[in-house]
Amino acid sequence: MKMRILHPDRIVNRHVGGNTTYTRRIREGLARRGVQLGTIPALPHPVLTAAAENAYSLRRMRHSVLHFSADTGPMIRTRTGSVVTVHGVASRWTAVARTPAQEQIWRSRVGAAIRNTDRLITVSESSSADITEVFGVRSEQIRTIPHGIDAEVFASPVELSPELARFEGRPFALFVGNLEPRKNIVELIRAFGRPEIRTTGLDLLIIGRPAWNYDEILREIEASPWVTRLGFVTENDKIAMMQRCTVFLFPSHYEGFGFPVLEALAAGAPVICSDRGSLAEVAGPSLRLAALDSESMAAQIAAYLEDTNALRACRSAGPEWARSFSWEKSVDQHIAVYQEILND
Repeated sequence: MKMRILHPDRIVNRHVGGNTTYTRRIREGLARRGVQLGTIPALPHPVLTAAAENAYSLRRMRHSVLHFSADTGPMIRTRTGSVVTVHGVASRWTAVARTPAQEQIWRSRVGAAIRNTDRLITVSESSSADITEVFGVRSEQIRTIPHGIDAEVFASPVELSPELARFEGRPFALFVGNLEPRKNIVELIRAFGRPEIRTTGLDLLIIGRPAWNYDEILREIEASPWVTRLGFVTENDKIAMMQRCTVFLFPSHYEGFGFPVLEALAAGAPVICSDRGSLAEVAGPSLRLAALDSESMAAQIAAYLEDTNALRACRSAGPEWARSFSWEKSVDQHIAVYQEILND
């Protein structure tokens, strides 16, 4: 079937974390299948971008589907076939994701996007349950399509760039993700300052860019000599660091999917993470954190660092687990949703 799929320019052409990874991978798979691609216009300011996307939604375009791939979308009913991907509802489980005002705006915009598009996709069973509970959508109306992972890319040996070559052969713990409260980075940093961890000599490296409400995180990093923030690094360096880390840590309060955990597993890293949100489904052989305050995490991480058998088992099982998440399968399932919309 002839089709043209358009995704938001604000996501496609500006890297905002997992939403961009997801959108770009789907577009790559569509392009390989000969599907025509386009973008929904963006403007320099978020408010102007929202207005531009709403105006664009009023167009009637044949053989086209507008795919709003990052939670928010049209505030008015689209005239072209459309779908929104809602990745999860962190605030159902944690109060740290956004301020109350930010959360009110987000829920208003997501609810409008669900009402004003023709289909709804999410990325895990836990996210589907959250959407049903918070937005009152019947579960049968939600298409759950897990993300994929480029497992072989993460498993293939990668050299460190000259900028990060100083970490070659050094033990270190690694966190990768946006700097935002939901990721629980402040408590992780404080855990590494406790005697249980300091006596191991293991320092914490953080890869990721400030996202929102990050002031406290930056202050904690600056006050903690056992932490090094590398900021945003190239994809090759991210993979190389995952392949070399002593342990990969991801104590998130909530994840709609959890790309970094799967990526680290694919890279052969021993992973210690929470089991909040979709991580209960996605994290597979990862070692789990039962509590997420700094004191509890310090004790749990220190115990895992001494358990070489557990670390080895996770490192061994991770790549195979990651390979079970396929972008090709995800793209095929997206195409099926697009075809349904075009057939309506």
